[in-house]
Amino acid sequence: MAKKKLVAYFSASGVTAKVAKKLAEATGSDLFEIRPEQPYTKADLNWMNKQSRSTLEMKDRSCRPAMAEKPDVSGYDVILVGFPVWWYREPSIIDTFMESADFTGKTVVPFCTSGGSGLGDSAKNMQALAPRAKVLDGKRFSSAVSADDLKKWAEPF
Repeated sequence: MAKKKLVAYFSASGVTAKVAKKLAEATGSDLFEIRPEQPYTKADLNWMNKQSRSTLEMKDRSCRPAMAEKPDVSGYDVILVGFPVWWYREPSIIDTFMESADFTGKTVVPFCTSGGSGLGDSAKNMQALAPRAKVLDGKRFSSAVSADDLKKWAEPF
């Protein structure tokens, strides 16, 4: 029996959203956008500003930005979680997502978009936040990744 998949993603600039939508379409998966309760402004995302919202959130490992809506992962076997790489790891809102639902018995596969940084410790961090899930290593994709490549990557899960 085919496993039911959900593509859940957070996108700050639209790049991750583009890849996530392509992945969901290529794999016949449902789609869920992880949206912050308080949307990020351009100033919030300025990583060069040591006082910007994103910089302050990423400095505080206990920071959990509120989500606009709570996810329901109960009907899924596999959750593919997409995000941009921030400070060599998943953004803090992904930590919020991982703590917001029961991932018991589910396979979680992170994927990221980045100009060059990989996933870093994201899978390890996500596993610690959802200890009853099986979190796989995942992969980084460019915005130009093809639907065929995404489908091939996600088939084994």
